[in-house]
Amino acid sequence: MKQLNILLAAVFLCMAASAQTDTTNTKKNDTMRIGNIIIVKKGKKFSIDSSSREASRQNFERKQKSKISTNWWIVDLGFSNYDDQTNYVTAGSGGYLNASSNLSKSDFKLRAGKSVNVNVWLFMQRINLIKKNVNLKYGLGVELNNYRYKSTSSISYKEGGVVPYTGGLQSTSDAFVFRDSIRFSKNKLAADYLTVPVMLNFSTTPKYGRQNLSFSVGVSAGYLYSQRNKQVSEERGKLKNKGNYDLEKFKFSYVAELGYGPVRVYGSYSPKSIYEKSLDIRPYNFGIRFSSW
Repeated sequence: MKQLNILLAAVFLCMAASAQTDTTNTKKNDTMRIGNIIIVKKGKKFSIDSSSREASRQNFERKQKSKISTNWWIVDLGFSNYDDQTNYVTAGSGGYLNASSNLSKSDFKLRAGKSVNVNVWLFMQRINLIKKNVNLKYGLGVELNNYRYKSTSSISYKEGGVVPYTGGLQSTSDAFVFRDSIRFSKNKLAADYLTVPVMLNFSTTPKYGRQNLSFSVGVSAGYLYSQRNKQVSEERGKLKNKGNYDLEKFKFSYVAELGYGPVRVYGSYSPKSIYEKSLDIRPYNFGIRFSSW
């Protein structure tokens, strides 16, 4: 009988220990952590641990007080065009325009809907200057400009070579533009730049996020890293000629951006010609910017 009592006592002790383990597991299973937030289940209700709520509030305030914010991978989709202020009466004297071609302003007219501008910004940063209403905004990216000529234009670019003129032919090592002997179904000049924009940003109601109205204005400096003339015709097929066509290596532009909530538009204008000589053609771009701020 004594042995039976000892055995029963051992069984009860094991059951009590098991019950305590289950209670502990239940408590653990009723507690859930999401980041710095601890959610505790009490019966059928959930509550947020006060210490985790305070930690989340402090993290939010720390982000709000930060003076620098970064936006990665911004994309612009728009159109490229230019203001042609060339004096074609004297432009041929520089040698860049082939004299025998008698090129005029109509040869450089663009198909506005087909001349595309695509910008990809690696990043843009914003530094708070005055209560987030006034900020310094800057970034780094590439500008891709495609100037698509009208079908009536048959101009071609050459790095150098044989140039036709009134008395016959002559050879030159300088780049030049001439009117070709055929018509092209597609004829465009592409100019790509590595660009750094710097702007002053004004924000009316930054605390309201998507309802915020913002305006940015400033300048940008670009370095030309690629230029090419792409042509398509029945006679020659598809040609893509890369070379140095005497475009300016550096491009200075005035830039601006207007945004309301998630919608943004941008624009740029260069007061200087993109060509080194003869032609006075000043480019401008405009379009839609896909950016979170």
